[in-house]
Amino acid sequence: MKPIVICGPTASGKTELALELARQTNGIIISADSRQVYTHLTAGTAKPQGVWQNGVYFVEGLPYYLVDFLPVTDVFNAGAFAARAREIAVQHPGRPLIFAGGTGMYLHAYFVGMDTLPPSTPQTRAQLTALLKDKGKEGLHAALAQKDPVSAKSIPTGNVQRTMRALELCLLTGRPASQLKSGLFHTLPDPEKSAFVYLNWDKPALDARIQARTENIFDPMCAETQTLLNQGAAADAPALKSLGYPQAAAFLRGQLTRQQAIEQIAQLTRQYAKRQRTWFNRYTQALKLHLQDPKDFSLPALCAQILSFSRH
Repeated sequence: MKPIVICGPTASGKTELALELARQTNGIIISADSRQVYTHLTAGTAKPQGVWQNGVYFVEGLPYYLVDFLPVTDVFNAGAFAARAREIAVQHPGRPLIFAGGTGMYLHAYFVGMDTLPPSTPQTRAQLTALLKDKGKEGLHAALAQKDPVSAKSIPTGNVQRTMRALELCLLTGRPASQLKSGLFHTLPDPEKSAFVYLNWDKPALDARIQARTENIFDPMCAETQTLLNQGAAADAPALKSLGYPQAAAFLRGQLTRQQAIEQIAQLTRQYAKRQRTWFNRYTQALKLHLQDPKDFSLPALCAQILSFSRH
């Protein structure tokens, strides 16, 4: 059976569906979520609750890989994800693979590939972090526009991570980042080798799910943040830059009220979901499951559609 990929925006139900598919197929799950990799970050990342047994994370008795293993001070990227996912696939020959996650670049790196580009260096990161601190995200983006207008046009001003990486490539190679790309970014996964499934919620329904989840996770997310800070984690540690955690930290410092923090997190999550929808909409070969109402999210019915689709 070719790998099944459950993708879509945050709060769309990917984890629940992946678990049901794994139960029905005796499959293993590989998470493609850039924030669930971190230990100690559970509530705010919607990491499924599980237990470690013999070096494997199990959720409801099912092997669930690439979650809960990375220290909060470390950085993970698409290349590392693709390499680890390949190792896991080799270790389980013959078992169905169920990928679940909304980090599109991770999935693209595994199923299509990615350009080999120079890694970050402490020097360039320190230089760009100082620029960000001094000029803000607008100034950082303006610096990219000066060095590489093509990349700047395709990267939103608010996407600090991508802006910084494009600028870093300019500094490391002396060439615009846009000239280093091979075209793999625009190549679609081979439908003969994978079955992509996109959870396509109507926007009002997804917004309601995001709001409800934000309100439910806020208090435990604050508790996680406080624990990490008490343990000596820096407020700007990679993990604590994850969506929602800066607002939780601001609430703990008294800089935001509880309601202000929740509203900001919900708004940022909706914006992130919009970027995810834009990314996955280009996967024209995917099975798009249109969902308008909670009753549409029937696991048996959705699994039947997905399994039928994956056999073609």
